Amino acid sequence: MRRSAPRCDSVWAAKRARGRPYRLMVLLVVITAGVSALLDNVTTVLLIAPVTFLVCQRLALPVVPYLIAEAMVSNIGGAATLVGDPPNIIIASRGGLSFNDFLLHMAPMVIVLMVVFVALCRLLFRKVFVYDPARAAEIMRLNERQAIGDRALLWQSLAVLGLVMAAFVLHPVLGYEPLVVAVLGAGLLVAATKVTTEQAIAEVEWPTLVFFMGLFVMVGALVETGVIGQVSRMAVDATAGQLGPATVVLLWASAALSAIVDNIPYVATMSPIVADLVQASGGNATAVGAAANVVVIGIAARNGTPISFWTFTRYGLIVAVVTVALVTPYLWLRYLL
Repeated sequence: MRRSAPRCDSVWAAKRARGRPYRLMVLLVVITAGVSALLDNVTTVLLIAPVTFLVCQRLALPVVPYLIAEAMVSNIGGAATLVGDPPNIIIASRGGLSFNDFLLHMAPMVIVLMVVFVALCRLLFRKVFVYDPARAAEIMRLNERQAIGDRALLWQSLAVLGLVMAAFVLHPVLGYEPLVVAVLGAGLLVAATKVTTEQAIAEVEWPTLVFFMGLFVMVGALVETGVIGQVSRMAVDATAGQLGPATVVLLWASAALSAIVDNIPYVATMSPIVADLVQASGGNATAVGAAANVVVIGIAARNGTPISFWTFTRYGLIVAVVTVALVTPYLWLRYLL
């Protein structure tokens, strides 16, 4: 039900690239980033990765670099909007940020990071960009329209998605919280299409929701027992209460720690300490730094092309250091001077 549009876009991207490997990667990462800003980044990689296997197989290209690039760019693109990544929702709720507030503060930097990431891909994966004219001709024979299983449902889903995004943007006027808008959008889609309530409920990731419930119980316990308060006082003492040093230390520490611990529990734990925590791209540093990374590695393993922890980390560390280094002057110039 949800997969037709991204699959169609991936085949379209392959044809637009005319079989050129680097051009194909650029188009795929741009599509992945754009979809990640509208959907959650885990959903995005679940939709994009299967078609990446198909396209790379047709072009006789190694699929691993493309999957790694898509996982990383889904984390970057997902940072642009409030709904792009679960940590964004946690940050926005703690900081009292609306959808527009989050977009205004994050989107400009995400655009810069996207441009830099595209250039990095050229350097990091340069050995795989080998053009094969015969294979390129084969990819041009694919019909992207065949990837659409239910055209009516596709247009209905896109219409509802457009209404939901408009409602997010008009939040200050309408006064509805993002949660209410999302639920109303889901209800409208069920009411207006052939999708049944049972089918919609079956698509809900219940294990993930249970995980979050347990996570927030543990974070609440840390608040109640005074652990969070103690860490806050230590942080203030360490930076002498100066906003500039505190921001830089927090940014780089967040990047380092979210490379080791998944960024969702990290942000959930740290958000009580700071009212407005700006998440860096540390989740790209290692295979376990973000949920999208883990999902992509799982998909690769199931398809017989495993991605080792160190293979991902070899590229991820470079991307993480470069992106965090770019975010540092952005924070300093925009908020501290």
